[in-house]
This record gives sequence, C-alpha cells and structure tokens, in this order.
Amino acid sequence: MAAKIPVTVITGFLGSGKTTLIRHLLQNNQGRRIAVLVNEFGELGIDGELLKSCQVCPEEEQTDSNIFELTNGCLCCTVQEEFLPTMQQLLQRRDSIDCILIETSGLALPKPLVKAFRWHEIRAGATVDAVITVVDCEAVANGTFASDPEAVAAQREADESLEHETPLQELFEDQLACADLVILNKTDLVDRGKKATVEELVKQELPRVVKIVESCAGKLDPSLLLGFNAAVEDNLDSRPSHHDTEEEHDHDEDITSTHVILDRAFHPQKLVNQLQNLAQHQEIYRVKGFVSVPNKSMRLVMQGVGSRFEQFYDRPWQIDEARQTRLVFIGKDLDSDAIESQLVTL
Repeated sequence: MAAKIPVTVITGFLGSGKTTLIRHLLQNNQGRRIAVLVNEFGELGIDGELLKSCQVCPEEEQTDSNIFELTNGCLCCTVQEEFLPTMQQLLQRRDSIDCILIETSGLALPKPLVKAFRWHEIRAGATVDAVITVVDCEAVANGTFASDPEAVAAQREADESLEHETPLQELFEDQLACADLVILNKTDLVDRGKKATVEELVKQELPRVVKIVESCAGKLDPSLLLGFNAAVEDNLDSRPSHHDTEEEHDHDEDITSTHVILDRAFHPQKLVNQLQNLAQHQEIYRVKGFVSVPNKSMRLVMQGVGSRFEQFYDRPWQIDEARQTRLVFIGKDLDSDAIESQLVTL
C-alpha cells in the first residue's frame, strides 16, 4: 500500500504572514512536489494566484496546477462540502505529489479540519504531518492578536467583565493549542523586550511543549516546516479547544469581502494613501491584490493590514494578460460602492 501523503496545516490570523511563508517554501521546495489548498475569503483568488506565480516549473510545462482555491467560506465550516472533494481529487494524483499544504482563512479553527482526516475517504491516503500556527509578533505585542485593533473591537463580544474571553482571544488560543510548531512572524517590527514578552505569552497558551521559531517575511528552511510525522488526527486529545463540546461554531456573519477590478494603472504611493484613507472611514481589516503601475512591465503585489501596507513586484505581465488592478477588501459592513468610487476618482 502506498504511503500516506503528509499534509501540513498552516493557520493564523488575517495578515499574520501565512501566504508569504508558503510562497517562500514553494520557491525553496528542494525538489519536493507540493500541492497547496488555499482557503480564500471571497471569490477573487488573490492568494491562490500569488502562489501560482512563484511555482518553479515554467507555466508551459504545467499540465495540472497544484494550487487549489477553496472560496465557499471558512474551511472549518465547509469541510464536507468543499474540502472533501478537493482532497479526493488530490489523492487520485498521489503518485505525483510529495506533500500538501493547507492555508486556512484567518477565521478558521484548525481542529475541525484535522478531524476530517479521520474520515475513511481521506484516512487511508493522507495524514496531518503537522499544524503550524503563524503569530503576528507586532500585533500581539500591541495587545491585539490580529494586526488591526478595529478588527479586534468588531469581533469582541459585548461583555464588561474583565475576565471575559473575546472570540478573537479564543481563536488565538485554539490556534496555538493545536500547533506542532509556532512561527513568531514579523519579529523585525518589534524590539527585543517586546519580542520576549510575546514569546512568553505564547508559551503560556501552549498546552504542550512546542517549538517556537522566529521569522521575518516567512524565510524559513523547508526542512523546519515539513517532516514532523505527527499524525495529528490521531493525537487530538492533547490539543484542547474552546469548541470541543460544540457540534458547530459561529463566525461573525457581518465580516465580508468585496473586490474591485479596474482597467487602469495607479502610482503605488497615491494608491496606498487612498487605501489608508478608506480604512479610516470603513472597518477594513485586510486589503490584498495586484496593481498595474504606469510604465512598469512588472505586476505589483499590494497587501495591507490596518494602516500598514507592503508591496513588491512578483512577475512580468504576460503578453495576453489584461493589465488590471484587482483588489480584495475584507472587513465588516463594507460599502463596496464607496470603495470603488473613491478608487475610480483617484
């Protein structure tokens, strides 16, 4: 019988750096044939396309893309509807896949996903090699867990008790409790004292001894991320969750996504200024997408969390590709018309 395909689940909040971590891993795959499942929030697949653009194999040699985008909602809530058929499709290609990476959405609980690997349709062909939790060091140092304090306020339950655990804190704890490795990301944005404080806070939330490693822009050796052989699905009792006694869990249904596609180019700094202005007037938690820049042959990748934006050029525009600016906005009660109108008039 063929060996099971090892699956690595990568979890963490919006903007913690999961996609950047996977992108670096794909670019330094050391000969491994890696398939990736991306749990996008919204129908415009920015993360999936960003990962596709960094595959080592030239596009003309790719017969089947190994990047799969799951866009029908938070993965821990749509395991049976969307995840199961995708996994079955991958298992049919097991001879051409060495390992699988799953990037969950920022709102996903890891444990319900891991439980799916006990199902007989999956169990014989795949095993969870490890759960890796990515922590935004700067955000935790600021006491917000996720990068935007407004996002925290929006997800916090109305309770005046100081001992009340917010949904965001519970999710933070659940992601850590399930981890086989914790990546303390964006350590370059905090000083040594704050970094030590965050590391101690993370250790207090870990129910077991788990290795914590530091990262800047996800630049870690793949051998550190793969090959745990943890068989996590058989070891869930040691990974407590706030939702262990619940059959289902709820997310804030007011959190939505909207996207804008424009057939025009933008000067990067002017666009950032406008996006920062939009974030001050709407509860925008995350912005990500591709930007066409005047007189540039390369596509610009732009990612924003709160008021902080990062950008880099990832690849040339293809000859037959429309040079569009495509942006996804994730937030609460978003006014999509207002977002588009302010970008159109920029």
